[in-house]
Amino acid sequence: MARQPGAVGTVFVISAGVLWGTLGLFVHYFADLGFSSLQIAAMRFMVAALVFSLVITVRGRGEWHIRLRDVPLFLGLGLVSLTFFTFCYFSSIQMMSMSAAAILLYTSPIWVMLMSAVLFHEKLTKKKLVALACAFAGCVLVSGFDGTVTLTGLLLGLCSAIGYGLYSIFGTMALKRYSPFTVTTYAFIIAGLATLLLSSPTEIVATAANISSPGWFAFTVVVMGCLTAIVPFLLYTLGLQKMEASKAAIFATVEPVVASLLGVLVRGETMTVLACAGCILVLGAVILLSLPSRARGKAASTRTAS
Repeated sequence: MARQPGAVGTVFVISAGVLWGTLGLFVHYFADLGFSSLQIAAMRFMVAALVFSLVITVRGRGEWHIRLRDVPLFLGLGLVSLTFFTFCYFSSIQMMSMSAAAILLYTSPIWVMLMSAVLFHEKLTKKKLVALACAFAGCVLVSGFDGTVTLTGLLLGLCSAIGYGLYSIFGTMALKRYSPFTVTTYAFIIAGLATLLLSSPTEIVATAANISSPGWFAFTVVVMGCLTAIVPFLLYTLGLQKMEASKAAIFATVEPVVASLLGVLVRGETMTVLACAGCILVLGAVILLSLPSRARGKAASTRTAS
């Protein structure tokens, strides 16, 4: 029997989406201080890695143990998914409006569908193709009529969605063998070390040293790590225990809505009518993909009746 989302689980998942929606504000703040996308990602990942390392150490019960044969899986999570996704997403946020970057990111279910068709030979149904068309049209409307969007920004936004989708594929495989805390801790450690090495730690220290309020800077780094990585992950995990993943994914689409509203209210960004229509098309495509098929529904009704 499918799990029905309770009030508590719904609040947890929506709250996670709201917190993820604030990420763009932190990216713009640190970018204005002179940090690159990789440097911002490194600071965020390292805070999360340190906290999650402490958590699984306290939890004990062999949470640190992973099999050697699964190391490539965790490298895929940390490098191919988190590092690649975050670099592309942070870069797209700096090149276009927060709303456009967030909406492009949330085409990830579409790319998961296509990758699943290639990797796992899943069938492309009419519903999936309609959703794909809606998402593509939505991306065109969101990006094509924003004077600040370049082809590079558009491609980075779509790459962030692909990387985000790959995390779902790698993560699903890893969660069959390890706890969510083990999976996330190793993913953040690998991503944190990778971005730290690629972004040059000496440059991060040099840039931070020129900041007039070092205490406020350190506090903001910790807040970013907590609000955009640690807390939303825990909330989303707790929410997943109370509802189906597809329902949780629908509730989490509050993220681009929050990002769009914050972009307008805090940063003074504008959204045209066509861009709003594009947002609706993309979110509609995601919701359409999450709806159960008629055939499955009829089959379930028949089993219930019998």
